[in-house]
Amino acid sequence: MIYKILIVEDDPIVRMKFRGHFSQAGYTVYEAENGAAMKTVLGNEKIDLILLDLNLPGEDGIQLTREVRNTSDIAIIMVTGRTDPIDRILGLEMGADDYVTKPVEPRELLVRAKNLLWRIQLTRDALQQAEAAWSQLEKDDSRFCFMDFEFDVTQRQLSKGSEAIRLTKAEYELLVAFITHPGRVLSRGRLLNLISHRVDSPSDRTIDVLVRRLRNKMEESIKNPKIFITVHGEGYLFAPEVM
Repeated sequence: MIYKILIVEDDPIVRMKFRGHFSQAGYTVYEAENGAAMKTVLGNEKIDLILLDLNLPGEDGIQLTREVRNTSDIAIIMVTGRTDPIDRILGLEMGADDYVTKPVEPRELLVRAKNLLWRIQLTRDALQQAEAAWSQLEKDDSRFCFMDFEFDVTQRQLSKGSEAIRLTKAEYELLVAFITHPGRVLSRGRLLNLISHRVDSPSDRTIDVLVRRLRNKMEESIKNPKIFITVHGEGYLFAPEVM
């Protein structure tokens, strides 16, 4: 896959230097000297990554990042001469994926871009696989039984005997991930990729919270769980036999 990179930088020498390195590395490179030019390129091309300077004439990089994030999940690396930690924090809070200060070695920027795009692609692939699995489960009108529970994937209903157990969307998706991988240890990162539910600042902690909520709803003893087993240093295991 050939990624498209947009360099937003008002210094033509810096743009030329970055363009040369990314073009040599096999990327398709576009340039913009300000926010208006950036928006024109984004309107005409499907860009995968923006290298965005903060100090631009007119709208600065912070404003532009916020605007992009309101409508898109394009990867953004801020490249700037500002060294104040507040600028870094603000940039990341506005939605930038990474932040580097000038002068920056172009090879380092290449590595950061490659790693960021790789992580994003892995997440997208995992979400597509999860969505395909959920669609297939719903198409098959699948019902799963384990211990005293019955889980109707099509109806998104979990019950224990005659008692219905309400699940949020995130809890439902996490339970689907577990019952389709019974007896396997799943890392927090793997589980995070298997749920499509978006939360603010998703992290490993997100999975811990969701598992705790499922335990509160399903386990007889929170202190001695029999369904969702913690495997220290590795993740979680769904212990029951699924039928």
